[in-house]
Amino acid sequence: MSSTPAAHPQPLAPSALQQTLAWGVHFYTGSGAVLAFAGTVAVLHADYRQAFLWMAAATFIDATDGVLARLARVKETLPAFDGARLDDIVDYLTYVFLPVLLLYHAGYLPSAWGIPVAAAVLLSSGYGFASADAKTTDNFFTGFPSYWNVVALYLYAAALPPAVNAAILSAFAVLVFVRIGYVYPSRTPVLRGLTVALGVVWAGMVLALIYALPAVSNPLLIGSLFFPVYYAVLSIWLHSRRAD
Repeated sequence: MSSTPAAHPQPLAPSALQQTLAWGVHFYTGSGAVLAFAGTVAVLHADYRQAFLWMAAATFIDATDGVLARLARVKETLPAFDGARLDDIVDYLTYVFLPVLLLYHAGYLPSAWGIPVAAAVLLSSGYGFASADAKTTDNFFTGFPSYWNVVALYLYAAALPPAVNAAILSAFAVLVFVRIGYVYPSRTPVLRGLTVALGVVWAGMVLALIYALPAVSNPLLIGSLFFPVYYAVLSIWLHSRRAD
């Protein structure tokens, strides 16, 4: 007597609650674009401190939406919607376009060649976001990961000459194309706990720095550089280990 193989059960369709939660996460991610718009309005009104606060809020959303997306299983629940693409669009607005606009509008770029410098940042980061290896399977960013909001904050707080700012921005624009692996703070496993803990401390210092604008004390400004230095050293060290 022959027997027919049992049919595999079909996966259950996502419930209305699951879909609502998944769409809620995408709305949360997309709200960063609204913050980018609010930041742009602040820049056009020369309220640069407020613009940096909007950038900080957008960064918080970007730092937390991934955890929510995994909890809500958005890829399985809404497979026809590309949340990663939405995230990239929002990140480009908040991490690249808005900070470069602020530096240009505030007069922190040379009047004669500020637009070419801004263009170099915008185009290099466009390449970075579109690169297939922008994020690696072992959780690294490839090339400078377009932290222009951080760069802009330090340049604005330090009140460096426009020519120096242009040179620094140009150097980072070149680093987008140098295929060094940079730590993905919430996902790179090596020293992740320490990185996240130091990042939280640094975030508090950054908020204090923003609230102190435009008159930031040198101890706060210099002291807050501990995390960018740690991040750069850790990234270079881990990259050298990966290359071996």
